[in-house]
Amino acid sequence: MPLLVEGRRVRLPQSAGDLVRAHPPLEERARLLRGQSVQQVGPQGLLYVQQRELAVTSPEDGSISILGSDDATTCHIVVLRHTGNGATCLTHCDGTDTKAEVPLIMNSIKSFSDHAQCGRLEVHLVGGFSDDRQLSQKLTHQLLSEFDRQEDDIHLVTLCVTELNDREENENHFPIIYGIVILSSRTAVNIKTAEIYRASFQDRGPEQELRAARALTGGPMISIYDAKTEQLRIGPYSWMPFPHVDFWLQQDDKQILEKLC
Repeated sequence: MPLLVEGRRVRLPQSAGDLVRAHPPLEERARLLRGQSVQQVGPQGLLYVQQRELAVTSPEDGSISILGSDDATTCHIVVLRHTGNGATCLTHCDGTDTKAEVPLIMNSIKSFSDHAQCGRLEVHLVGGFSDDRQLSQKLTHQLLSEFDRQEDDIHLVTLCVTELNDREENENHFPIIYGIVILSSRTAVNIKTAEIYRASFQDRGPEQELRAARALTGGPMISIYDAKTEQLRIGPYSWMPFPHVDFWLQQDDKQILEKLC
């Protein structure tokens, strides 16, 4: 079934800019999101999602009420939510294997939504900028195309990506929004009107270093949280030797960014 905006089929492929111009409500939501002030989010009730991770929760969760992620440059933060039961998935996509990751995101929500009598699936995409290598543009296209290929109707509610999330300073391009949070409150109002906010984070745990090390091994996207048991779970992973690591540890940030990114 198709990817929809305001009940109308999205025509793909097209750039993010062309897409929002064809659907003015998308353009307005992107403008409002860019105009928000950045909220500082503390650790209380927060599950922070790192690169190549996803987490899904629901309003019945007694431990987690906020899902969030940041440090997205060319990466995109994706939120998929079922409006009927409030089940919400947030993931930080880097384009490693978008074709496999989108079904994983879909299945994580379906595990909560099997018995929902009403509601729809809504997706929000935030991140990226007008980078020289066009990595953001490529990831935007991949995500839109893969959601459009899914069996279920998916309603695109927020699109603030690539050129829509770009600012220029001294002829260099940077993202406007690096991070977001979404609330998964137990109140009926928030279940119906869940909002996304610009955010930065005081704490990126739990187990920030362990999880970052897993991402550095190049493993696939994983689900890190079991909302039914309310437990964070990081499975085993392998660590391969990093050639000449002693040399790279001595280099400054400029050299590392130029040679390794």
